[in-house]
Amino acid sequence: MNHPFRIKMPVRTFKGYYSDYHRYKNKLAEDFNHKCGYTDCSDHWFGGARTFQIDHFLPASKYPEKECDYSNLVYCCSYVNRAKWDDDNPLYLDPCDNDYNDHFERDENGFICAKTANVSYMVDKLHLSLARYAIMWNLDRLEDRIDKLQKIEEPKDIELHHLLQDLLLAYFSYVRSLRLYL
Repeated sequence: MNHPFRIKMPVRTFKGYYSDYHRYKNKLAEDFNHKCGYTDCSDHWFGGARTFQIDHFLPASKYPEKECDYSNLVYCCSYVNRAKWDDDNPLYLDPCDNDYNDHFERDENGFICAKTANVSYMVDKLHLSLARYAIMWNLDRLEDRIDKLQKIEEPKDIELHHLLQDLLLAYFSYVRSLRLYL
């Protein structure tokens, strides 16, 4: 069974202008739901916003007029940003202008797969099929399940509920401590 690529699509909402594109980072983090625009992995698994980068969808080296254009910026992890670098291949899909669920999906283990031939280029070039992105997707799912578990008001077996909750939280804390090694 395959899964949708993302639950919440990023939307660029900021309408201001900065002459230094680095100043957009906090706005981009919010607009991209604190997730990589290309992999949909949460920034906290990489060390938070301080480790994420700003990709110029159309490379600033080739389109200098777009360097500080907010509509050209993508919040992303350093791995993808470095892989994309100055590539302006027309097969790239802007994560805010395209519903990635129409073009990508996750397999049963969380690996990113192309649903259309055109995005196979992106999967290959950006190394989107790496295990790190599947692991982080699964960690996000685990985090969501822990949140749901914590919201259960009256479980039938309160002792079992607390034991399971403690185990999941301990495991989650352990996995988060490894985030710099992924």
